[in-house]
Amino acid sequence: MVSVLLALCLPAGAAVASESGPALSPGISINLSDTMALQRGARDFFNSCSGCHSLQYVRYSQLQTDLGLTAKEVETNFIFTGKKIGDQVTVAMPEARAAKWFGIAPPDLTDVARVRGADWLYRYLTGFYLDSSRPSGVDNIAFPKVAMPDVVWQMQGWQAPVYSQVRNADGTLEKVITGLQQVQPGTMTPAQFHSWVQDVVTFLVYTSYPHKLESDHLGVWITLLLVLFTILAYLLKKAYWEDVHHPAA
Repeated sequence: MVSVLLALCLPAGAAVASESGPALSPGISINLSDTMALQRGARDFFNSCSGCHSLQYVRYSQLQTDLGLTAKEVETNFIFTGKKIGDQVTVAMPEARAAKWFGIAPPDLTDVARVRGADWLYRYLTGFYLDSSRPSGVDNIAFPKVAMPDVVWQMQGWQAPVYSQVRNADGTLEKVITGLQQVQPGTMTPAQFHSWVQDVVTFLVYTSYPHKLESDHLGVWITLLLVLFTILAYLLKKAYWEDVHHPAA
């Protein structure tokens, strides 16, 4: 996938304006404790997106620790630029050359889930549809007038918009997109593509909140400590009051 998320570098206001629109499918479930999903998402990101997009606030060694991988696995599956395992995840493509090729340098995606949100990322990756009026022949339901082509079409297949007439407040009718339908299948079934996108989004949520894994584990221990403290406090109170002699009625 060449620059899957290139359009994310467009102004944030455009993304906010595009939030309205039909839901494409049931919502996704992000589980950062699912190590296998994180490993799959990392694999798919590095195989499909890391040629253009960096994760400059993440180090390969951090992925090794957090995702439960060996140094050999990280070096084999994630490092394609001659970097060392202690280095940050950057791209080999010069920024000036990328800007010349794509019109703008692909953005760093470390915090993209924090800025855009997981639901938006999912809708973007699954939201390309055929539109002959666009230079690339496609548009995106989560990002209208998207500049990039549909680079996931081989996996997802081609989609066409489903239109409906809606009446505006002033009484005029407007044709709007209310959904998408597949018109040519891809190499993946819809369920497989859903899982692929969900894994990639899960990984990007992790890069946006890398300490959430640690904080979740810490939260469990703090909760257990508070429960233990409550029990001890109750037993201590009970022991103190046993020595208190109440006056006879």
